Amino acid sequence: MVFRRFAYKVYVTSPSGFTSKFSLLYPNIFCNFVTVKAYRDMENQYIKQFPDLMKGKKIMYNHGFGSSASSGTVRLIAQTFPSATVVAYDLPLHPAEAVDFLKQKVKEENPDLIIGTSMGGMYTEMLYGYDRICVNPAFEMGKTMKEHAMTGKQIWQSARQDGEKEFLVTKALEKEYREITEQCFTALDTMTPEERNLEDHRVWGLFGDADPVVHTFGLFCDHYTQAAHFHGEHRMDDRSFLSGVVPVIRWIDDRQESRERQIVYIDASCLSDAYGKPRASLAKAFNMLIETYQVYIVASAPTNNHASFDKTAAWCEQYLSTPAHNRVIYTNQKALLYGDYFIDTMPGENLLGTAIQLGSDEFKTWEEVITFFNRLTGK
Repeated sequence: MVFRRFAYKVYVTSPSGFTSKFSLLYPNIFCNFVTVKAYRDMENQYIKQFPDLMKGKKIMYNHGFGSSASSGTVRLIAQTFPSATVVAYDLPLHPAEAVDFLKQKVKEENPDLIIGTSMGGMYTEMLYGYDRICVNPAFEMGKTMKEHAMTGKQIWQSARQDGEKEFLVTKALEKEYREITEQCFTALDTMTPEERNLEDHRVWGLFGDADPVVHTFGLFCDHYTQAAHFHGEHRMDDRSFLSGVVPVIRWIDDRQESRERQIVYIDASCLSDAYGKPRASLAKAFNMLIETYQVYIVASAPTNNHASFDKTAAWCEQYLSTPAHNRVIYTNQKALLYGDYFIDTMPGENLLGTAIQLGSDEFKTWEEVITFFNRLTGK
């Protein structure tokens, strides 16, 4: 991960000659048949980038209802993964047309990863055979449109290539969306067990824990196993994207590249203070470590206290969030774990890795642990 200080001013030109100006759009974005030209302007704040992730790969983004390919999420993805190409298209308003359009585009683009949000997340579920992430997917679009009084004239939230400013939501359109969402997950029933298992490992569902609009976590889990919450609402902002989506993209990229990272275990005794809150600098250390290592939380598995499992899981979800998803190991035999580093307040003997004792003279706090690993990685 690196920080870059720059901004882009971009002139977007379509084949028809239409020109518009966007700020903070990047030269590796291709939005619905447009050519992007950019130059640097040393005025912007620091932005966080991961040039080694998705390097040389193509990411397709499918936008939400009422949005377009020029949305801020497209720019966010491109700035975060500067070594990847990002493609996005203005989706047709009518859902059947949008599904056919996207199926054709994935054949043409052959993306390494598809990310869809809200309505786009619903469409993304149907694009089988590709690695994909459905963020707050609107699998009940017809119901959502009715509950949130979307009937009537609406304004496009971001500029579209056709120049349209408004669109009309009718009862007939709501019906179209109800009918298209009934097609979600149906193709899974036609797959062989092997195909179904492969598809299950290709798709992630990510759900904001404060989303007031879409509530489809349970529906997704009825069909797929890779589902996680992130701290955020329906719309992704920079923070929820970096903490909730980027870790999953990292796991996908590692799998695609058969990349094996060194393993760091963190004992549960190192997580919280006497009040049950995260220790000072824990979040800083954890977020730093997951960028380079496979990080797992190790907790005891008391036979006579089943509630402790739920307590540990809830704490990790609240304070460590998505990066800790399926990364908690319950065991009473820590010496059996094979890894590279083990951070513990009382390291046991015969550990298969380098022991780091938090609270010792050498590692009094997490800040000393951060310094240790920064030296290892040359930061």
